[in-house]
Amino acid sequence: MLLLLTSGCSRLIMFNTVVPRDEGVVRVVHDAAYAPGRRGMIDVYAPRGASGGPARPIIVFLYGGSWRSGTKDGYGFVGRAFAARGFVVAIPDYRLVPEVRYPAFVEDGAAAVRWVRAHAGEWGGDPSRIVLVGHSAGAYNAAMLAYDPRWLGPDRSAIRGFAGLAGPYDFDPFDGPIAAAAFQGAAEARDTQPVTHVAPGAPPALLATGDKDTTVRPANSESLAARLTQVGTPASLRRYPRVGHVGILTAIAKPWRDRAPVVDDVAAFAASVTAPR
Repeated sequence: MLLLLTSGCSRLIMFNTVVPRDEGVVRVVHDAAYAPGRRGMIDVYAPRGASGGPARPIIVFLYGGSWRSGTKDGYGFVGRAFAARGFVVAIPDYRLVPEVRYPAFVEDGAAAVRWVRAHAGEWGGDPSRIVLVGHSAGAYNAAMLAYDPRWLGPDRSAIRGFAGLAGPYDFDPFDGPIAAAAFQGAAEARDTQPVTHVAPGAPPALLATGDKDTTVRPANSESLAARLTQVGTPASLRRYPRVGHVGILTAIAKPWRDRAPVVDDVAAFAASVTAPR
């Protein structure tokens, strides 16, 4: 089954189609435009009947793909998993390399968050209680939105927490072809790193990684956790045994949740940081 996630977007869509679905969830938005162009589309999942009850916290999930591949159409299983736990879940597409380079994919994430805040009330979401969640390159994008105030500006006040799954947060110099392509032209390499922008008052984090991950080394999560702790921000580091880079994502799907408690951990974290103050 891992082959489905490593052989291109079409197979990921197939995986999403055949995997058993969480019940009690509705896709309330499909292909809404948060930005111009075919990559500026977003889907939203919500618990059935969410719009008729109290406002619910929101998860914005940013998928990975080395900043050069991916489609929201393959991640419905993620939206349903967390919507079944009581969250409104938004999953945007974003522009990819080689069409764009850094910081365009981060800018797209910021535009998606602003769109979600503007429309949250339409599907029972609370625009003031957002948790950013991402996998791999998407975790990088989400971390930049959470910790670098340039991208969200005043909207960053709505970010209650960040949950990163196997994310790269401290990886310069760009000595590999993937990062070199994505960050080509960046004036200062350190300025592109999430760890650089952590400061007092930063949103708390759940940083999850697999000890078998050879694509994005667990040292990235360890580095960001250490930096957050240094400035007094709560940071929980989870290292799942016998889990690799793709396995931490497939563990969100219903048949493989016994491999790592990713859904439980992210949902518990998101509930704790969005609890009424």
